[in-house]
Order: sequence, then C-alpha cells, then structure tokens
Amino acid sequence: MFGFIGRVSSASTLKDALDVSSQRTRVVADRVARASLQLPNGGFALPEAGAPAGSPEQGPIDLEAEMVSLADEQLRYEATAKLLQKAYQNIRTSMRER
Repeated sequence: MFGFIGRVSSASTLKDALDVSSQRTRVVADRVARASLQLPNGGFALPEAGAPAGSPEQGPIDLEAEMVSLADEQLRYEATAKLLQKAYQNIRTSMRER
C-alpha cells in the first residue's frame, strides 16, 4: 500500500517537503531564541560556538529578517500541508470508487 501511494500521488514528496520545512523552522527559531545580547545599534548578537559573551567573535543577527523567514516558512508549511491533505483525499476517493 505504501509503494502504491508514492507511485500514484505526490504524497511522499509533500511529506518530505513538510519535514524539510519543519527543520528549517527549528533552525530559524533556534537562531532567534539564542539572539540574547542587545547591541548598541539596536540589533541582536548571536554568539559563535565557544565565544565568550561580549567578545568581538559574536556576529549580529537581523531579528526582523529572521522573523520574516519564520513567517515565510510557516506559509510554505501550511500550503504544503493543505496540498498533502488534498492528495490523501484524492487517494481515498479513488479507492472508494473501485
């Protein structure tokens, strides 16, 4: 049954896309959550691995751009989820008709 669904629909591709979208969301959310140091210019800093707090190795993070990335990824996830739901609905419908 699982091989059948992958051959006749895009369900497996859409499921993979949801997994990728979830991972991207986690990465961006982690960057935003770790942006803990307020910089003088109003930005946030994200420390490099092992960099002491306040050191020059810390790079700035554009919080606004990160939040836009999160919103974009959320829209992609929701659209993909709706497409996957429709693909499953089409499979159910075609199986009932036989």
